[in-house]
Amino acid sequence: MNTVFYSHPACRRHDMGEGHPECPARLDAITDHLRATGLDIALDFREAPEARTEQLARAHAAGYVAGVTDVLTQVRDSGEPRHLDPDTIACPETLAAALRAAGAAVAATDDVLKGTAKRAFCAVRPPGHHATRDEAMGFCFFNNVAVAARHALDVHGLARVAIVDFDVHHGNGTEDIIAGDERVLMVSFFQHPLYPYSGAVPKGTNMVNVPLPPYTRGPQMREAVEQQWLPALEAFRPQLIFVSAGFDAHREDELGQMGLVEADYAWLTERLVALAGRHAEGRIVSCLEGGYHLGALARSVAAHLRALTA
Repeated sequence: MNTVFYSHPACRRHDMGEGHPECPARLDAITDHLRATGLDIALDFREAPEARTEQLARAHAAGYVAGVTDVLTQVRDSGEPRHLDPDTIACPETLAAALRAAGAAVAATDDVLKGTAKRAFCAVRPPGHHATRDEAMGFCFFNNVAVAARHALDVHGLARVAIVDFDVHHGNGTEDIIAGDERVLMVSFFQHPLYPYSGAVPKGTNMVNVPLPPYTRGPQMREAVEQQWLPALEAFRPQLIFVSAGFDAHREDELGQMGLVEADYAWLTERLVALAGRHAEGRIVSCLEGGYHLGALARSVAAHLRALTA
């Protein structure tokens, strides 16, 4: 069965300004590398739909969805960019991109649960895992993975889903949204201390947070995953695995100080594929989060996708 690759041209048009690390070239680097290596022929490319208000409201406060949509609509209509926080900037194309990014995660979830795809990767931006229930921050507007996880639970009726987050930054927004929801197990590692300076103390019993010090390399990450993540995931037996796939823990990425390489992302993905095979009928939905060194990002996504398509 195929692996689907969701994206949309609107995700390339969201632009937070010259020099901003979360830039449109990130998606170009990924797709160019896939074509250059021939990996694109193993993927089923699909265009992301827009997320609907009721889908966003399963993860976010209704007032937040209405408020941020209004702000992004004003920016679109006025043509004037606006800061939502010092690092999170709305431009005229942001609303369309944010809706497509969340919509990709929802559509990919539908695909794998309806059996029209085995696994999925969403090459989208803006990313999502810093968006809390009622706040945009850290380059994020809507929490794509949390929206999709709640869609799987509330619309498709799953009883247990896992969220795996391996971005160099703690997924504080996802934690804020799903803390205490025992239908969800969230496992993550992240550099600590580092923005957003959270995660050392989990907000709920349904999460396994693994803070790692700067300059952690692959062997230490793998040991932490084997000792802390995998036993919890095996006991939980998720029916679907979501991945917040950040590649900024790569040793070439300047937004963090960790030392992972492509082989580490491949190893990690292989473990998740095996876990999904035992408990989730092989089903994985992965969504792009961070990763800002263009070459390292492209190579790491390719390693992740090779393991997903195996």
